[in-house]
Amino acid sequence: MRPLCIGLAFGCILALSAAPASAELLQRKDLSLEVAKTIAETALADCKAKGYATSVVVVDRGGDTLVALRGDNSGPHTMENARRKAYTALTFKMTTQQFLEDMKTRPVRREQTTLPGVIAINGGVPVKVGSDVIAGVGLSGSPGKDEECVNSGLEKVKQYLQ
Repeated sequence: MRPLCIGLAFGCILALSAAPASAELLQRKDLSLEVAKTIAETALADCKAKGYATSVVVVDRGGDTLVALRGDNSGPHTMENARRKAYTALTFKMTTQQFLEDMKTRPVRREQTTLPGVIAINGGVPVKVGSDVIAGVGLSGSPGKDEECVNSGLEKVKQYLQ
């Protein structure tokens, strides 16, 4: 019995020492479908109230579409533009307007627009919890007002983005 106990104790010590001291699970927040729907529906309604037919897309932290809404009478290109704006805002962790501004002083930004899914058009906004970007939202179809409409959707859910 004693050799068995010693063997088990030795095995446990080896197993514990094999794991790195800093190994632990990552803690993070992800956007729920309900919150994503609220953002999208509010942004779409805000632009509709301003007289614009738009589409809106929300992507998760992996760049996959959570919600995609095409408003009545919106152009067929607006869905793809909205998706790419959301993806760009997520992956570069900045609004697509900031991305555009960055292009003026950082030529690499222009080259990055050749990456699949990236677009340099105003209307994409990252969704943040603190400094952690957890999603992206893009809206298309209201020239010059896209980001404003997205921000109204984000304002509606700000209590969840803590």
